[in-house]
Amino acid sequence: MKNPFIARAASLQAAVLKATMRRSFGHMRRATETIRQALAATRPAKAAAKAALKTKVQAETAAASTRLQKRSVKRATPLPGSFETQQFTNSAGTRAYKVYVPARKSKGPRALVVMLHGCKQSVDDFAAGTRMNRLAEAHGFLVLYPEQAVQANASKCWNWFQPRDQLRGDGEPSLIAGIAREVADKHAADPQRIFVAGLSAGAAMAVVLGETYPEIFAGVGAHSGLPYGSAHDIGSALLAMKGGRSGIPGLRNLGVWTPAPGRTATQAVPVIVFHGDRDHTVQQSNSSLMVQQARDAHAAQPGEAELRVGTRFGVTAGGRRFSREVHTDAEGQARIENWTLHGAGHAWSGGHASGSYTDGAGPDASAEMVRFFLDLPRAGTA
Repeated sequence: MKNPFIARAASLQAAVLKATMRRSFGHMRRATETIRQALAATRPAKAAAKAALKTKVQAETAAASTRLQKRSVKRATPLPGSFETQQFTNSAGTRAYKVYVPARKSKGPRALVVMLHGCKQSVDDFAAGTRMNRLAEAHGFLVLYPEQAVQANASKCWNWFQPRDQLRGDGEPSLIAGIAREVADKHAADPQRIFVAGLSAGAAMAVVLGETYPEIFAGVGAHSGLPYGSAHDIGSALLAMKGGRSGIPGLRNLGVWTPAPGRTATQAVPVIVFHGDRDHTVQQSNSSLMVQQARDAHAAQPGEAELRVGTRFGVTAGGRRFSREVHTDAEGQARIENWTLHGAGHAWSGGHASGSYTDGAGPDASAEMVRFFLDLPRAGTA
């Protein structure tokens, strides 16, 4: 392939020579036009060269990305447990789900962690990014991944903002709670150690489940999510994500905790929250409201003393600074943890690059959620 810049120089040289010859015969106007045409003729060649260079760079970038993904997948050694797809149906609809059952034997009933993916994610994507199945293999618990249907939401978001999907006994909360019950029964899981966690829309739905089914879910993990009762439609959901509030008319008064409609249990569900302070998709102020709701719920329980708060600071091996706010009860048991990830955006902290919306700098949100959940005392024990 000829160098376009050499070709351009040769073309200009010929044009100038031709123009000079025409000038000697007094044809100045035609000489000028000759040079103009020569310049114009070289522009397509220059543009073609730039386009070719851009295409080459894009191809090399895509190839590098593919090689990186292949290396990431190669490092993700297959796990020995089973990961099977099932389906659940009730009056609110039908949803598919997958369950990871670790190969590691358990001496007693296993704990169950329900994982709710974010928008535009799949079950397999979320499992790969959070690496929760690896933790399940290490600790011996079950992992359940319900999957949102594209027919229910075109972006595969859980509909945490629709009034019906924030109520007990209706909509998506009833579907996810029903799936959790089904899996717990089938695998003889410990009914007092069922936990739920999620990212973004999945985190918001996890909070909804903690509010509407506290007798099922013994703990909630919310990464980059929103508090209960933040919205009543898509418009108010977008407002809430940016830190504004309109709430649900007639459902609750935000800022003053009240049980969800139809809720029969009074226990406060422990919550662990993660949020990046550079998250421009869901503003971090939402996490502060989640923590306040959890504190209000705890204070509403008869005979409970006010939670004590302590803050710890750290830096991960990946260079991520974080602060960890721990709210403990009179016995020193952590009931709420609030992790602020300094400089982080809208992504699962400590996640693996084989999944979407992950930030490998850490800290490891999956490991910390599991630690928080498994450290909680079983209901009815000291």
